[in-house]
Amino acid sequence: MGAPRGPNGDTFLFNPELLKNLDWNSVRSSLNPPISNEEPGEPWLLVRPLSIMDYSKGYVQILSQLTTVGNISKADFERQFWRMQNAGGYYVTVIEDTRSNKIIGAASLITEFKIIHSCGLRARLEDVVVNNTYRGKQLGKLIVLTVSLLSKKLGCYKMSLDCKDSLIPFYKSIGYKLEPGNANSMVVRYEETTKPQDPS
Repeated sequence: MGAPRGPNGDTFLFNPELLKNLDWNSVRSSLNPPISNEEPGEPWLLVRPLSIMDYSKGYVQILSQLTTVGNISKADFERQFWRMQNAGGYYVTVIEDTRSNKIIGAASLITEFKIIHSCGLRARLEDVVVNNTYRGKQLGKLIVLTVSLLSKKLGCYKMSLDCKDSLIPFYKSIGYKLEPGNANSMVVRYEETTKPQDPS
C-alpha cells in the first residue's frame, strides 16, 4: 500500500479519511460557536494531515513560534517525514490558510503500543501551535480537539500532554484534567551533540 495522497498529488503523513466523522458531539460544549475539522468556521481554513509539501508552506516556521527548531533544510524535513510515516503512529495534523497556502496551526498526536491496559494504545499530544495573528477563531481548540478526537477514534485508552502552567486553564476548558497526585512533569535533557541515529 502506497503513501496516502490528496487530490492534487500531495503525499500525506497519514490517511486523511481518518479525520472524517470524528465525534464532535462529545465536545460541543467546548466550542462557541460550534466548529469542527470538517467545518472549521471559514471556507478558507483546511484541517488535514501533514503533507510532504508543507516545508514550502511554512510548517517549520510555525513550529519556531513554539520552540527552538534549528536549521532544517527541505531534505532534512522530507527525510524525517518519511521516517515518521514508515514508523507509523505519528498523526501530525495542520491547519492551512488556503488563501495564502500557509500552515497557520499544527498539533501532533503520537501513539504508543503498550502491554498494560490489555495491550492498549496510548496517545500523547505534542507540538501544539497556532499563528498568533489568527486569534478569535478558536483555532487552538480546533486543532487540539481534532487530534484528541482522532485518538479516541483510534481506540487509545488515554491521551496525555505536558504544558506550561499558564496553559492549564485552556486545556481544562476542553476536557483535560490534572491527575491528583500525578500532576508533575519531569524530564532529562541531553546535550545536542549529533543528530539522532537512524535505528533501521
